[in-house]
Amino acid sequence: MFRIRRIYDDILTQDKEVLVQVREILKEQFPLITEKDAGLLPSQLKNPLKHHFRSILFAGEDQNGNLRGFAVLMHATDHNFGYLDYISTAGSRTGAGVGGALYQRVRDESLALNLEGIFFECLADDEKVCRQKEIISQNRSRLKFYERFGARPIIRTAYETPLSPDDDCPPYLVLDPLDREPNLSRDKSRVFVRAILERRYKHKCPPGYIDMVVESFQDDPVRLRDFRYIRKRPENFRVRHINVDRIIALCVNDRHDIHHVHERGYVQAPVRIPAILGELDKTGFFERVKVVRQSKKHILAVHDKKLVDYLKNVCAGLKPGKSVYPYVFPVRNTARPPRELPVRAGYFCIDTFTPINSNAYLAARRAVDATLTAAQCLLKGHRLAYALVRPPGHHAERRVFGGFCYFNSTAIAANYLSSLGKVAVIDVDYHHGNGTQDIFYERDDVLTISLHGHPRFSYPYFSGYAQEKGVGSGVGFNINYPLPQELDGRAYRIVLEKAVQRIRKFKPGFLVIALGLDPAKGDPTGTWSLKAKDFEENAVMLASLALPTLVVQEGGYRVRSLGLNARHFFEGLVKGV
Repeated sequence: MFRIRRIYDDILTQDKEVLVQVREILKEQFPLITEKDAGLLPSQLKNPLKHHFRSILFAGEDQNGNLRGFAVLMHATDHNFGYLDYISTAGSRTGAGVGGALYQRVRDESLALNLEGIFFECLADDEKVCRQKEIISQNRSRLKFYERFGARPIIRTAYETPLSPDDDCPPYLVLDPLDREPNLSRDKSRVFVRAILERRYKHKCPPGYIDMVVESFQDDPVRLRDFRYIRKRPENFRVRHINVDRIIALCVNDRHDIHHVHERGYVQAPVRIPAILGELDKTGFFERVKVVRQSKKHILAVHDKKLVDYLKNVCAGLKPGKSVYPYVFPVRNTARPPRELPVRAGYFCIDTFTPINSNAYLAARRAVDATLTAAQCLLKGHRLAYALVRPPGHHAERRVFGGFCYFNSTAIAANYLSSLGKVAVIDVDYHHGNGTQDIFYERDDVLTISLHGHPRFSYPYFSGYAQEKGVGSGVGFNINYPLPQELDGRAYRIVLEKAVQRIRKFKPGFLVIALGLDPAKGDPTGTWSLKAKDFEENAVMLASLALPTLVVQEGGYRVRSLGLNARHFFEGLVKGV
């Protein structure tokens, strides 16, 4: 089995290594390619305007990350067609099914983009125009390969006219109509062919030659050559593969219930997790990823060591089943904490209802493990990853916990990703993400945005005002949108659009979404009235940013609608991507 993933740029180290391998394969498999052309791909990926095509690179890798093949689809966004620039396997992989799987991925992408068709060149298989008998067999094999997909040369044109009388074995222009009846009009074909020749071969083809070839397309619609090698297209390929960039990596805190408090009115109940999973299983979008234990250094990078040590020690000292709630707060003297750790809770907590028990620290550590594992999936080719965790984290500040949050998993993951590029964090929980704000308040490499109920009526009450914009280097990189008590989906999206535009202006490399489902109608902790369709439309807007995206579960407590709203949110993300 191998995986196919899309490479968007050379920002990540592993993607940069893939591009180096692609360059070597190009030089090996296409001996006539120039050193300059072999090294163009990074620029083509990052600057489509300059190259007049949006380049889409698919890499096929084995389970060890070795490149087994690649394909480059050039998307002409202004004319809605695709041009397959390269497809190649590494070394002697031909015949192993890798090429078939890669080409099918190119076709899947083209169908999703609703392209008119895929064009590409293939050397002639006719001995009358190709005198090199040693390559005739290879040419026939290639054309036979593409016939399996319904792709055939366009006939009755001058496309294969040599540039020079001495040139041998000119290429056919092949069209894959993408499972449709070939019905490409003469006028469209002329536009497409001119775009291919001028954008791809302008440095080789003189204008008079291009005009001659374009005007030779007379058939309306164009005609494809009859099937020559196959009678029926086979449906299966021998290589099993996963289109990793089309699957959401799902990391679940498998220890989310160990710290549960069996008390009446405790909304942070374990049932929330299976309620969400039950609906997500219906989508087929997710790949469950095993949670990997992570170093505590990632927690200490955003949380004060005194807080981390306190939580570890106080939880270890409590008897199973016993919970402690903070009740004494150091308003008058913060320098002389009491000796007993349970009594000291108020020195590290912002409220009286977040319990500490023997397993709270362990559950919070595992939530961090799951979130960082999901973040690492983005570095391995996934465009979307979801950390379904409990306890939540966005109320945990650098030095204090609260709001059922102990460690800020969202902030820890954002800080981890920030070493690879700028990160935008958008918190769409009903309650203000005071912890995330506190942690990044002085930084300009992490943009933090929160849409939430106004602090005059919603927890945590003391933060989330619009005037809180950051300090020092962080001024302008913390944005709060405190919203009114009554709010529907349409009014919410007006504000969300402002947030999306601000993120777009920031130009981050990653997006982290602190997903609260408590803006839902009927949520016991909120006052808004968003419905399932609203969550879907919100997600489409966020997906329009086209960024590697990590979603971290925060709040959401109306169990009856929790799973449905989560499913619609991810359906919107997939639709938007």
